[in-house]
Amino acid sequence: MTEIIIDKRYCGPPNSGNGGYVCGRLARHIPGAAEVTLRAPPPLDTSLDAIATGDGAWELRDGAKVVATGRAAGIELARVETASFEEACAAELLTPVKPHEHPLPTCFVCGPARAKGDGLRIFAGPLGRHSRNAVLAASWTPDPTLVADDGLVADEFLWSALDCPTGYACNYNQESDGFDKAPLLLGRMSARIEARPRPGDRCIITAWSTGRDGRKRTAEAAAHDEGGRLLAVARATWIEVQREVQLGR
Repeated sequence: MTEIIIDKRYCGPPNSGNGGYVCGRLARHIPGAAEVTLRAPPPLDTSLDAIATGDGAWELRDGAKVVATGRAAGIELARVETASFEEACAAELLTPVKPHEHPLPTCFVCGPARAKGDGLRIFAGPLGRHSRNAVLAASWTPDPTLVADDGLVADEFLWSALDCPTGYACNYNQESDGFDKAPLLLGRMSARIEARPRPGDRCIITAWSTGRDGRKRTAEAAAHDEGGRLLAVARATWIEVQREVQLGR
Protein backbone atom coordinates (compact mmCIF):
# COMPACT_ATOMS: atom_id res chain seq x y z
CA MET A 1 0.00 0.00 0.00
CA THR A 2 1.27 3.45 -0.96
CA GLU A 3 -0.05 6.84 0.12
CA ILE A 4 -1.01 9.27 -2.65
CA ILE A 5 -2.02 12.87 -2.02
CA ILE A 6 -3.43 14.89 -4.91
CA ASP A 7 -2.19 18.42 -4.29
CA LYS A 8 -4.70 21.18 -4.96
CA ARG A 9 -2.38 22.43 -7.73
CA TYR A 10 -3.47 19.42 -9.79
CA CYS A 11 -7.21 20.07 -9.77
CA GLY A 12 -9.49 19.61 -12.75
CA PRO A 13 -12.85 20.70 -11.36
CA PRO A 14 -12.31 23.10 -8.45
CA ASN A 15 -12.63 20.45 -5.74
CA SER A 16 -11.20 17.29 -7.34
CA GLY A 17 -8.11 16.11 -9.15
CA ASN A 18 -7.50 16.45 -12.86
CA GLY A 19 -8.47 13.10 -14.34
CA GLY A 20 -5.37 12.56 -16.45
CA TYR A 21 -3.05 13.46 -13.58
CA VAL A 22 -4.80 11.10 -11.17
CA CYS A 23 -4.77 8.29 -13.75
CA GLY A 24 -1.07 8.87 -14.26
CA ARG A 25 -0.34 8.76 -10.53
CA LEU A 26 -2.02 5.37 -10.16
CA ALA A 27 -0.42 4.13 -13.39
CA ARG A 28 3.03 4.63 -11.82
CA HIS A 29 2.43 1.28 -10.13
CA ILE A 30 1.65 -0.57 -13.36
CA PRO A 31 4.53 -1.54 -15.68
CA GLY A 32 4.10 -0.59 -19.33
CA ALA A 33 0.86 0.69 -20.82
CA ALA A 34 -2.03 1.04 -18.39
CA GLU A 35 -5.77 1.63 -18.31
CA VAL A 36 -7.26 3.56 -15.39
CA THR A 37 -10.97 3.97 -14.68
CA LEU A 38 -12.15 6.81 -12.45
CA ARG A 39 -14.90 5.66 -10.10
CA ALA A 40 -15.42 8.84 -8.04
CA PRO A 41 -14.13 12.42 -8.00
CA PRO A 42 -10.55 12.26 -6.65
CA PRO A 43 -10.41 14.46 -3.54
CA LEU A 44 -7.66 17.05 -3.12
CA ASP A 45 -5.18 17.29 -0.24
CA THR A 46 -6.42 13.99 1.14
CA SER A 47 -4.46 10.89 2.01
CA LEU A 48 -5.45 8.19 -0.48
CA ASP A 49 -4.24 4.59 -0.57
CA ALA A 50 -2.91 2.89 -3.70
CA ILE A 51 -3.48 -0.82 -3.09
CA ALA A 52 -2.51 -3.84 -5.19
CA THR A 53 -5.57 -6.09 -5.57
CA GLY A 54 -4.00 -9.05 -7.38
CA ASP A 55 -3.23 -10.00 -10.98
CA GLY A 56 -1.38 -6.71 -11.46
CA ALA A 57 -4.47 -4.60 -10.75
CA TRP A 58 -4.51 -1.59 -8.41
CA GLU A 59 -7.11 0.50 -6.63
CA LEU A 60 -6.94 4.06 -5.38
CA ARG A 61 -9.07 4.33 -2.25
CA ASP A 62 -10.34 7.13 -0.06
CA GLY A 63 -11.01 5.12 3.07
CA ALA A 64 -13.46 2.43 1.96
CA LYS A 65 -14.43 4.30 -1.23
CA VAL A 66 -12.78 3.22 -4.48
CA VAL A 67 -11.73 6.34 -6.36
CA ALA A 68 -10.00 4.64 -9.31
CA THR A 69 -8.96 1.23 -10.58
CA GLY A 70 -6.02 0.46 -12.85
CA ARG A 71 -4.60 -2.47 -14.77
CA ALA A 72 -2.09 -3.24 -17.48
CA ALA A 73 -3.56 -2.86 -20.96
CA GLY A 74 -2.28 -2.83 -24.50
CA ILE A 75 -2.92 0.35 -26.45
CA GLU A 76 -2.50 0.42 -30.20
CA LEU A 77 -4.10 3.25 -32.16
CA ALA A 78 -5.37 2.83 -35.71
CA ARG A 79 -3.65 6.10 -36.59
CA VAL A 80 -1.39 8.59 -34.87
CA GLU A 81 -1.83 12.21 -35.95
CA THR A 82 1.12 14.58 -36.05
CA ALA A 83 1.69 18.29 -36.53
CA SER A 84 4.63 20.66 -36.54
CA PHE A 85 5.23 22.91 -33.55
CA GLU A 86 4.28 25.92 -35.69
CA GLU A 87 1.01 24.25 -36.74
CA ALA A 88 0.23 23.45 -33.12
CA CYS A 89 0.83 27.06 -32.07
CA ALA A 90 -1.48 28.26 -34.84
CA ALA A 91 -4.15 25.71 -33.88
CA GLU A 92 -4.27 26.77 -30.24
CA LEU A 93 -5.12 30.31 -31.32
CA LEU A 94 -8.30 28.78 -32.74
CA THR A 95 -9.25 26.89 -29.60
CA PRO A 96 -13.04 26.60 -29.44
CA VAL A 97 -12.97 27.00 -25.65
CA LYS A 98 -12.68 30.73 -25.18
CA PRO A 99 -11.23 31.98 -21.87
CA HIS A 100 -14.37 33.80 -20.76
CA GLU A 101 -16.50 30.72 -21.51
CA HIS A 102 -14.20 28.06 -20.11
CA PRO A 103 -16.19 25.64 -17.92
CA LEU A 104 -13.25 24.88 -15.58
CA PRO A 105 -10.93 27.91 -15.73
CA THR A 106 -8.65 26.67 -12.94
CA CYS A 107 -8.05 23.22 -14.46
CA PHE A 108 -4.38 22.24 -14.10
CA VAL A 109 -4.12 21.22 -17.77
CA CYS A 110 -6.32 23.56 -19.80
CA GLY A 111 -7.39 26.30 -17.40
CA PRO A 112 -6.80 29.81 -18.77
CA ALA A 113 -6.79 31.19 -15.23
CA ARG A 114 -3.62 29.26 -14.40
CA ALA A 115 -0.32 31.11 -14.78
CA LYS A 116 2.61 29.79 -16.79
CA GLY A 117 4.67 27.53 -14.57
CA ASP A 118 1.59 26.69 -12.50
CA GLY A 119 -0.84 25.07 -14.95
CA LEU A 120 0.10 23.37 -18.22
CA ARG A 121 -1.97 25.86 -20.25
CA ILE A 122 -2.65 23.41 -23.09
CA PHE A 123 -5.35 24.91 -25.31
CA ALA A 124 -6.15 22.55 -28.19
CA GLY A 125 -7.63 23.98 -31.38
CA PRO A 126 -8.37 22.63 -34.88
CA LEU A 127 -5.54 22.18 -37.34
CA GLY A 128 -6.05 24.08 -40.59
CA ARG A 129 -6.35 20.94 -42.70
CA HIS A 130 -9.15 19.75 -44.94
CA SER A 131 -9.74 16.10 -44.15
CA ARG A 132 -12.51 13.73 -43.14
CA ASN A 133 -11.21 13.53 -39.60
CA ALA A 134 -10.93 16.65 -37.48
CA VAL A 135 -7.64 16.87 -35.60
CA LEU A 136 -6.94 19.29 -32.78
CA ALA A 137 -3.47 20.32 -31.69
CA ALA A 138 -1.66 22.39 -29.09
CA SER A 139 1.90 23.20 -28.15
CA TRP A 140 3.37 22.28 -24.79
CA THR A 141 6.72 23.25 -23.31
CA PRO A 142 7.03 21.53 -19.91
CA ASP A 143 8.52 23.60 -17.11
CA PRO A 144 11.09 22.49 -14.49
CA THR A 145 8.47 21.83 -11.80
CA LEU A 146 7.28 18.76 -13.73
CA VAL A 147 10.45 16.68 -13.51
CA ALA A 148 10.97 13.31 -11.83
CA ASP A 149 14.16 12.38 -10.00
CA ASP A 150 15.92 11.49 -13.26
CA GLY A 151 15.51 15.01 -14.67
CA LEU A 152 12.85 14.02 -17.24
CA VAL A 153 9.19 15.03 -17.15
CA ALA A 154 7.32 12.67 -14.83
CA ASP A 155 4.91 10.16 -16.34
CA GLU A 156 1.81 11.64 -14.75
CA PHE A 157 2.34 14.94 -16.56
CA LEU A 158 2.36 13.20 -19.93
CA TRP A 159 -0.93 11.59 -18.91
CA SER A 160 -2.16 15.06 -17.91
CA ALA A 161 -1.10 16.67 -21.19
CA LEU A 162 -3.02 14.04 -23.18
CA ASP A 163 -6.17 14.30 -21.05
CA CYS A 164 -7.93 17.61 -21.73
CA PRO A 165 -7.19 17.71 -25.49
CA THR A 166 -9.23 14.50 -25.87
CA GLY A 167 -12.12 16.23 -24.09
CA TYR A 168 -11.84 19.15 -26.50
CA ALA A 169 -11.84 16.70 -29.42
CA CYS A 170 -14.96 14.95 -28.10
CA ASN A 171 -16.92 18.21 -28.19
CA TYR A 172 -15.54 19.70 -31.41
CA ASN A 173 -17.79 19.64 -34.50
CA GLN A 174 -15.74 19.89 -37.68
CA GLU A 175 -18.71 20.54 -39.96
CA SER A 176 -19.86 23.63 -38.08
CA ASP A 177 -16.39 24.49 -36.75
CA GLY A 178 -18.21 24.80 -33.46
CA PHE A 179 -17.96 23.39 -29.98
CA ASP A 180 -20.56 21.40 -28.10
CA LYS A 181 -20.57 22.84 -24.59
CA ALA A 182 -21.92 19.66 -22.99
CA PRO A 183 -20.27 19.19 -19.57
CA LEU A 184 -17.91 16.21 -19.64
CA LEU A 185 -15.87 14.29 -17.09
CA LEU A 186 -13.11 11.82 -17.84
CA GLY A 187 -14.27 8.29 -17.12
CA ARG A 188 -11.40 6.12 -18.34
CA MET A 189 -7.97 6.70 -19.81
CA SER A 190 -5.34 4.39 -21.26
CA ALA A 191 -1.84 5.54 -22.10
CA ARG A 192 1.47 4.18 -23.34
CA ILE A 193 4.61 6.23 -22.78
CA GLU A 194 7.40 5.75 -25.30
CA ALA A 195 9.77 8.51 -24.19
CA ARG A 196 9.76 11.44 -21.79
CA PRO A 197 10.84 14.97 -22.67
CA ARG A 198 13.08 17.29 -20.69
CA PRO A 199 11.90 20.61 -19.27
CA GLY A 200 12.02 23.23 -22.01
CA ASP A 201 11.57 20.72 -24.85
CA ARG A 202 8.99 21.96 -27.34
CA CYS A 203 6.25 19.33 -27.64
CA ILE A 204 3.12 18.87 -29.74
CA ILE A 205 -0.15 17.37 -28.55
CA THR A 206 -2.68 16.11 -31.12
CA ALA A 207 -6.17 14.77 -30.39
CA TRP A 208 -9.11 13.48 -32.42
CA SER A 209 -12.59 12.14 -31.73
CA THR A 210 -13.30 8.45 -32.33
CA GLY A 211 -17.02 8.20 -31.59
CA ARG A 212 -20.12 8.83 -29.51
CA ASP A 213 -22.56 6.43 -27.89
CA GLY A 214 -25.26 8.07 -25.82
CA ARG A 215 -23.59 9.97 -22.98
CA LYS A 216 -20.24 8.33 -23.75
CA ARG A 217 -17.67 10.04 -26.01
CA THR A 218 -14.28 8.67 -27.03
CA ALA A 219 -11.12 10.23 -28.38
CA GLU A 220 -7.43 9.51 -28.86
CA ALA A 221 -4.32 11.64 -28.53
CA ALA A 222 -0.59 11.62 -29.11
CA ALA A 223 2.40 13.61 -27.92
CA HIS A 224 5.52 14.20 -30.02
CA ASP A 225 8.61 16.28 -29.54
CA GLU A 226 9.58 18.95 -32.03
CA GLY A 227 11.77 16.49 -33.91
CA GLY A 228 8.84 14.15 -34.51
CA ARG A 229 9.74 11.53 -31.89
CA LEU A 230 6.65 9.86 -30.44
CA LEU A 231 6.45 10.46 -26.70
CA ALA A 232 3.10 8.93 -25.77
CA VAL A 233 -0.32 7.89 -27.01
CA ALA A 234 -3.62 7.75 -25.17
CA ARG A 235 -7.23 6.67 -25.51
CA ALA A 236 -9.92 8.36 -23.40
CA THR A 237 -13.58 7.87 -22.60
CA TRP A 238 -15.53 10.90 -21.45
CA ILE A 239 -19.02 10.95 -19.95
CA GLU A 240 -21.58 13.71 -20.44
CA VAL A 241 -22.83 14.85 -17.05
CA GLN A 242 -24.91 17.60 -15.51
CA ARG A 243 -23.08 20.86 -14.93
CA GLU A 244 -23.49 20.52 -11.16
CA VAL A 245 -21.86 17.08 -11.32
CA GLN A 246 -18.97 18.44 -13.38
CA LEU A 247 -18.37 21.04 -10.67
CA GLY A 248 -18.54 18.40 -7.94
CA ARG A 249 -21.54 19.90 -6.21
